[in-house]
Amino acid sequence: MKIYIDERWIGEHGIGRFANVLASKINFTAMNMVGSPSSPLDALRFFFRTLGFSKKDLVFSPGYNAPVFIRCPFVFTIHDLNHIDRNENSSFLKRLYYKWIMRRACRHAQAVLTVSEFSKRRIVDWSGIPAERVINVGNGVGEEYAPSASAYKPGYPYVLSVSNRKAHKNEPRLIEAFSQANISDDVRLLFTGEPTPAVLETIQQYKLQGRVTFVGRVAEADLPGLYRGALALAFPSLYEGFGLPVIEAMACGCPVLTSSTTSLPEVAGDAAVLVDPTSVKAIAEGISSICGDELLRVEMIRKGYLQAARFSWDEVVRKADIALSRACV
Repeated sequence: MKIYIDERWIGEHGIGRFANVLASKINFTAMNMVGSPSSPLDALRFFFRTLGFSKKDLVFSPGYNAPVFIRCPFVFTIHDLNHIDRNENSSFLKRLYYKWIMRRACRHAQAVLTVSEFSKRRIVDWSGIPAERVINVGNGVGEEYAPSASAYKPGYPYVLSVSNRKAHKNEPRLIEAFSQANISDDVRLLFTGEPTPAVLETIQQYKLQGRVTFVGRVAEADLPGLYRGALALAFPSLYEGFGLPVIEAMACGCPVLTSSTTSLPEVAGDAAVLVDPTSVKAIAEGISSICGDELLRVEMIRKGYLQAARFSWDEVVRKADIALSRACV
């Protein structure tokens, strides 16, 4: 018997990191799939690729894709239901895919893995499958995320946003809040990735051209230094299935501001400043507090180390390995 993995999900960030860790720690056989795993047509590719597999084999996807039909047992992963819960991240095709492919896959899979109790509850409610078939394996923090990381020193203090330009990341409100925060004009807001015309327009609207910086795509090896050098991580997302930057920042000794919604209170615990992500005023006040109150910063850093220590990749691998082993029986 073989356990096949759809290795196309392997990468540096987010789901890619989750897939990379599992692939490196569990004895999988690569499926050698081609094409994008996030394409709606992938369900058919998945089906044809598995036609030759034995009925005793197990197929595992660390991401959102699943076959239309399959002869052998399978386990797949739903990190969140962003495409169902957030209209701005959805489309007619995506909603169709989730309704006719993903929901059916939930009912036929030996197990569905996910990464938080929030996502587990949403998957159970949406799919109608028993809660015991949805396994929360969590996420982890690599050993490189530590206070020993070499701090990034751009020559100015900065609040960090590890983000992308997707609407649920809530960047327009963050930029507006930064313009209102009671902090020194020397402090910059530093984004990962590249700006879009819409973001540049927002920056110009609040006259922040000299105070908002984009550092481009950041390799995983460089992320710990960015966290370590920051005054704070600002992560007021509207929706997250987990929110890896929260615990990565904490592990590096970086205070965190994040949202009081979806999975983020679960992940952050009592170690972050939690704000209503729809309130610019709340985000601005949070940034002011986290940058200006040294006693608060010290306490948040202390609690952050403890909170981040609760999330281990070894534990993720252990839980996933148990789920896959049970699926093979």
